[in-house]
Amino acid sequence: LVILMILLEVLFYFDYMILNFVFFYIFSIYFKLMIKMKKILLLFLVSISMFFYGQKKYVVVIHGGAGTILKKEMSPELEQKYRDKLKEALAKSYEKIKEGKSSLEAVEAAIVVMEDSPLFNAGKGAVFTSDGRNELDASVMYGKDKSAGAVAGLTVVKNPIKAALAVMQKSEHVMMIGKGAEQFSKNQGLEIVNPKYFWTQHRWDALQKVKKAELKANQPNAMNNHHYPSYYWVDRKFGTVGCVALDKEGNIAAGTSTGGMTNKKYGRVGDAPIIGAGTYADENIGISGTGWGEFYIRTSAARTVAAKYEYQNKDVKTATEEVMLEIEKLGGDGGMIALDKNGNVAMTFNTEGMYRGMVTEDGEITIEIYK
Repeated sequence: LVILMILLEVLFYFDYMILNFVFFYIFSIYFKLMIKMKKILLLFLVSISMFFYGQKKYVVVIHGGAGTILKKEMSPELEQKYRDKLKEALAKSYEKIKEGKSSLEAVEAAIVVMEDSPLFNAGKGAVFTSDGRNELDASVMYGKDKSAGAVAGLTVVKNPIKAALAVMQKSEHVMMIGKGAEQFSKNQGLEIVNPKYFWTQHRWDALQKVKKAELKANQPNAMNNHHYPSYYWVDRKFGTVGCVALDKEGNIAAGTSTGGMTNKKYGRVGDAPIIGAGTYADENIGISGTGWGEFYIRTSAARTVAAKYEYQNKDVKTATEEVMLEIEKLGGDGGMIALDKNGNVAMTFNTEGMYRGMVTEDGEITIEIYK
C-alpha cells in the first residue's frame, strides 16, 4: 500500500511537471505572438500616420490660363516673370488665410495680383475685341451659403473681381453687365480707369494677326479649319485667371476673371462670369475654369465637377478629368482647378500647358507651367 501510494505520488508529480511544461510552452508561444502582433500593429499605426502626414493639405490653388504653352517658345526671362507673378499671387492669398481671413478675401487677393499684371488675359493684360476694345468679365462664389456675384463687358473698372464681389455683397443681384455694372462699380467706390489703361502692345499685335488670318480664311478656296474661329488658330492661349481658396473655418470660395477671346464680336461673353460654367463653389468643393468658354457653358463644367464630387463620390482629380474629357469630345479645350473641403487639389488641362500653382497650409508653394 505504501509503495502504491509512493508510485501515485510520483505519477502525480510528473503529471504536474508535464502540465506546467505544457502551460509554460503555450504561454511562451502566446507571448511571442503578442509581441509580433504588437510590432505589426505598431508598424501599421506608423504607416497610417506617415500616410496622412504625407497627404499635404492645400489651402489655395490658382491658374493663369491654359493653352499652347511650350517651353521651346518661352524665353527663360519670360518664364521667370510668370513664375514670379504666380508666386506673388499665391503669397498674397496665403497671407489672408494665415491671418484667419475668409476664403473670399484670399481669392480676391490672388486674382487682383494677376489682374494688375500685363502677363495674363485679365485686367491690365486683357485681349482686344474685334473693334479694338477691352471687355472684361469676372465672377466669384462663396461655398458656405452659395452667394455669388458676376460682371461682364466692363471697360473702365480696373479690377473686375472687385466688381463681382461688390455685386455679391452689396446688391440683391448676381450678375450685372456693361454700363450698368460700371455705374454700380463707381457708386461702390471701386477704381475707375481710362480704357487706355488696358492697352498693351502684345495684345494689340495678337489682334492684328487674328485680323489677317480672318481675312485669309474668308478668301475663296481658303481652308475652313472645321468649326474653329480664326482667332483660335492664332492665339491658342486662354489667359483667364482664377483662384480657389479654403479658409481656417473650412469655407471654400472660387473666383475667375478674364478678358475673353481675341477678336471676339457682338458683345460675346464666355464662361468666366457664368456661375456653374466657369466658376462654382459649395460646402464641398470650389472650381475655376480656363478655356474655350462656349464649351464650358454647354457642359455646365464647374457645376458638373461639383455634382460628380457630391453625388458620385468622385475625388477632385477624377471629377475634373471626366469633365475635361467631355469638353474635349465636344471639340473644346482648356483646363480647370479644383480644391475640396479636405484640402485635396486638382489642376487638370488638355492643352500643352497651364500656368498654375498651389500652396499648402504650411505655406509651401508649388508653381507649374508645362504639361
